[in-house]
Amino acid sequence: MNIRSITRSRPGRLIAAVVLTVTVATPPAVTNAASAAATLTVSQALAAQDGRTATVSGWVVGQPTATNTVITSGYTADTAIAIADQAGETSTGRMLYVQVTAAWRSTFGLLTNPSLRGRQVTATGTLTAYFSHGGLKNPSAMSLGGGATPSPTPTGTASPGAYYAAAAGKTGPALRTALHTIIKVQTTLTYDQVWEALKDTDQDPANPVNVILLYSGRSQHKTANGGGADDWNREHVWAKSHGDFGTATGPGTDVHHLRPEDVSVNSARGNKDFDTGGSAVAQAPGCYTDADSFEPRDAVKGDVARMILYMAIRYEGDDGWPDLEPNDSVANGGAPRLGRLTKLLAWHEQDPPDAFEQRRNQRIYERWQGNRNPFVDHPEWARAIWG
Repeated sequence: MNIRSITRSRPGRLIAAVVLTVTVATPPAVTNAASAAATLTVSQALAAQDGRTATVSGWVVGQPTATNTVITSGYTADTAIAIADQAGETSTGRMLYVQVTAAWRSTFGLLTNPSLRGRQVTATGTLTAYFSHGGLKNPSAMSLGGGATPSPTPTGTASPGAYYAAAAGKTGPALRTALHTIIKVQTTLTYDQVWEALKDTDQDPANPVNVILLYSGRSQHKTANGGGADDWNREHVWAKSHGDFGTATGPGTDVHHLRPEDVSVNSARGNKDFDTGGSAVAQAPGCYTDADSFEPRDAVKGDVARMILYMAIRYEGDDGWPDLEPNDSVANGGAPRLGRLTKLLAWHEQDPPDAFEQRRNQRIYERWQGNRNPFVDHPEWARAIWG
């Protein structure tokens, strides 16, 4: 059609028409492809520190404070984040330091938003050194999520997802090591903060002003917490005396194994190992206890097992805390051991993760600690590690 129009034009207008035709004929698909190609991984951005403007997608791993220093808790400012291609990255050499200017600090600053760590962020800005380190400065756009790497898969049975990429294809000790490296990157809470976390993570789906108590199964008002009769308090599923870690920040405040429970039922469980049998527990239908063990109700047997397995992988003794490990004993005393492993593995398979447990895992990841329980996402990994 344009050619026929050109033929009818006078020579003086023929040239202008040809130029216009060439410009308009550029296919939109080419423009879209170029835009998609502009989204870089962190490794690509680190290799392109030449002042270009680019879009980069990566996982928030902490706050850079110096050329070779990135802090993962106790954040001091909202002015910078470090991102990487893996959420569990610990080498600063594989991190991109992103400047967070005033327009973005309320949403992307770690001091204001500590739960941002472990989440995926996409930023557009200038690829140039920041803190004398590979960086992205003066962002013109920042958003949660991204196109360079898929988001974590909450139930994770089909694919490990980006969060677990370092564990893909592994089994046995290699899988254990990879998972430990991934999940030990977390925001730590104080024991007081645990109260507020549990009100969120254990919220009753049918009544948002209540929480569900772990062993009792009772729905109770969030504000009915404390130390009084029939209050709910903070149950350490991995008993804190098994390793003597108390309630100091660390395993004693890790929400992945802390749950709301009736004060008297919490006391009845005490620091006992887990096994079957015993006498019925008052106020906790389906639970039983004897001199050395506690049996939770059927609906949460798998939940209990997966919390114990998480603690064993998260706390390997390399960060100042005890090396926690399940075993087949119910006489562990103050040792950093908890049993009975064979029973826990059986419960894990008999009671697979349900919607409540999956939501809880996601909530802890998104809002509180920035790490996940791999055995909720990948139930098959329990046998891959413990046989």
